[in-house]
Amino acid sequence: MSRMTGSTWKVSRRLNFSITETGKELSRRPYAPGQHGKTRRIKLTNYGIQKQEKQRIRNTYQLSEKQFMNTYFKASRKPGAAGENFLVLLESRLDNLVYRMGFAPTRRAARQLVNHGHILVDGKKVDIPSYSVKPGAVIEVAERSKNKAYIVDALAAAPATVDFVEVDKDAKKGKYVRYPERAELFKDQPINELLVVEYYNRKS
Repeated sequence: MSRMTGSTWKVSRRLNFSITETGKELSRRPYAPGQHGKTRRIKLTNYGIQKQEKQRIRNTYQLSEKQFMNTYFKASRKPGAAGENFLVLLESRLDNLVYRMGFAPTRRAARQLVNHGHILVDGKKVDIPSYSVKPGAVIEVAERSKNKAYIVDALAAAPATVDFVEVDKDAKKGKYVRYPERAELFKDQPINELLVVEYYNRKS
């Protein structure tokens, strides 16, 4: 499956999970899309539950199936818990950190900012959204882009940032302070990354 380009709200309702992490998609219509969304009840198998959890995380980070799988296998080769390593790798992507710092309102928009060359890492332009950022790196909006309205508006509307990044909104610059701790992620709507580990172990 390719990267999602359709309505994030419909995907959120189908998965019963806010992939924007705001809860807005489910606030008005907390049921699946379609004619029978209100009444349809499907009992999932263990495999179905694992796949659903995988889809929730994959769509949250806006990755294609291949990107998501490759990131998981990279995480599984690292020492430590594969599930936690996986989430850390996802959070360390440049497009995700641009979103976390508030330079873009969504991860999809953050990916476009990176693709179009608006973002610098340690003073150098990086236009690869999947670029893995190391703690201590400084991420900033390029000088020529600092006054663009959509970046200014995104920063003005951005909620408080997470504790593992620091942001200077006036300078439009931030720092990836440290790797996130598991307890800091998905606090409002818990996910179980172990189900993703089971999903890929089952397929390998």
